[in-house]
Amino acid sequence: MRSKLRLTAALAAVSLLAVGCSRADAGDAPAAASDQGPAAELRLGYFPNVTHAAALVGLDKGLFSKALGDTKLVPTKFNAGPEAVGALLGGSLDATFIGSGPAINAYAKSKGEAVRLIAGATSGGAQLVVREGITKPEDLTGKTVVTPQLGNTQDVSLKKWLAEKGLTGKVKVTNLENAQTLDAFKKGEVDAAWLPEPWSSRLVLDAGAKVLLDEKTLWPEGKFPTTVLIVRTQFLQEHPQTVRALLAGLVGSIDAINADQAAAKTSVNKQLKDLTGKALKTPVIDRAFGNITVTADPVAAQFPQLAKDQVTAEIAKEAPVVAGFADLGPLNDVLTKAGKPTVDAAGLDKK
Repeated sequence: MRSKLRLTAALAAVSLLAVGCSRADAGDAPAAASDQGPAAELRLGYFPNVTHAAALVGLDKGLFSKALGDTKLVPTKFNAGPEAVGALLGGSLDATFIGSGPAINAYAKSKGEAVRLIAGATSGGAQLVVREGITKPEDLTGKTVVTPQLGNTQDVSLKKWLAEKGLTGKVKVTNLENAQTLDAFKKGEVDAAWLPEPWSSRLVLDAGAKVLLDEKTLWPEGKFPTTVLIVRTQFLQEHPQTVRALLAGLVGSIDAINADQAAAKTSVNKQLKDLTGKALKTPVIDRAFGNITVTADPVAAQFPQLAKDQVTAEIAKEAPVVAGFADLGPLNDVLTKAGKPTVDAAGLDKK
């Protein structure tokens, strides 16, 4: 009897040890969510900007809804990236078109867990425009320069550029919604603005601003990610089929824009009128479209530099880690199926 009891106790101890080891091996890493099939709905963020043309055309022509099938599309408008990041990290948004800066911040804030970069949407389409008489960087000393929102893509770009020109602290940088910036510029309340399209074009054509700098001149081959598409990691894991459907809609939208730019401008203008109450004048939308490249390529190779720029801009003390940010597998599956070239993650898919 005693021998049997000792054997039972020993087996129990081994069992407890095994349980303990399995828990220790698991560590604190969250378990990956499992595929739950197509989602009932997809909450998608976007901005009323020409740099979000792929989103606007896809919505106007019903390309996302068609690709999503029975999944209900719930589109939500935002003015700038930090707002969309808050909604995404708060769980009230599943995916969003967004600028590269806030996209990086969303990844960094969640310690590389909550979001993934799954596609590009637009390269280019941001300019520093100024009032008459400002012809060189030094002329901005003592002047007021506007960006759409603190920490957004253009805010980081401006502050990095000012730092490189030795103008940090010598220029007053403030943040306004894009429509308010146009009004303030007309009233003489601000002297310059670093803005995405169509707002840089509006200041040039509607308010007499001059282009001091086109951001594409700062990047290799003029390519930099102005707008990308990110998704909540949990949503990607639970509904991969829905994410691929969203990406199929995006690729379809990009194809439609590149095949018939006149029709794309009409779609974008219709959406802008519905969203803001006012359509763009033909010269404005023509100029805005001329400054962007609509592409599913997120230009992943530029993200390490974009992360470093946040330190130069004094937005962050340390460059956010971007390793592991990209998951371009679903996009490349869609592109391959459509007979199109795949895009390069440039190592951004590995931690």
